[in-house]
Amino acid sequence: MSKSALIVIDMINTYDHKDADLLLPSARSVVPTVAGLLHRARRADAPVIYVNDNFGEWRSHHGELLGHALAGPHADLVDPLRPDESSLFVLKARHSVFYDTPLAYLLREQGVDRLVLCGQVTEQCVLYSALDAHIRHLDVVVPRDAVAHIHADLADAALRMMERNMGAHVCDSAELWP
Repeated sequence: MSKSALIVIDMINTYDHKDADLLLPSARSVVPTVAGLLHRARRADAPVIYVNDNFGEWRSHHGELLGHALAGPHADLVDPLRPDESSLFVLKARHSVFYDTPLAYLLREQGVDRLVLCGQVTEQCVLYSALDAHIRHLDVVVPRDAVAHIHADLADAALRMMERNMGAHVCDSAELWP
């Protein structure tokens, strides 16, 4: 029997970056869905792992990143998604949640072999993370209504690629942890 973990990608965010104006409408639309996934995964005792950009601040830790995001103009997008005391947190340097992070080790230690990827950006970080999970022989699930995009057409193509090329299960979030 597989053990699933919810991976929340880059949702602790100040939205003070290039393309933020294009990302914000999609991010707003997925926050309630991601919040629902968080609630259901926690209720099911599934590991919840936030993997987040460090925004070039290598001295930053998750509390500092969360504080900056909650103090910013888009705190309403971060507050409903706050990590709780049982959440795990990994800082990443690049697009993939695996690139130069301890995530693979953490997943092995937790006995996780199925990742539910949510967050942002579908056509970048989610796509690259799905590929890296696939090459590590992990099952990948991507709830299409819980991933935010910059460009809708590229996001649609990325979801098709994940499904077709990586065997990812692309679904609605309601299917997960009912």
